[in-house]
Amino acid sequence: MMLQTIFLGFVGPWQWIIIGLAILLLFGGKKLPELMKGLGTGIKEFKNATNEEEEAQKAKEKK
Repeated sequence: MMLQTIFLGFVGPWQWIIIGLAILLLFGGKKLPELMKGLGTGIKEFKNATNEEEEAQKAKEKK
């Protein structure tokens, strides 16, 4: 966690712009919305799985 905080501390706004442009050039304008939709779906599924696991664990503790 500390390494991630240190890394993000060195990345400024211009670096994020360059990274964004590089991604846009690599994947193109048409493919980018599809990638973001897939990413959003993946995050949503991860949250659902996490919530289901927590509920199962709480139910197990009640027994």
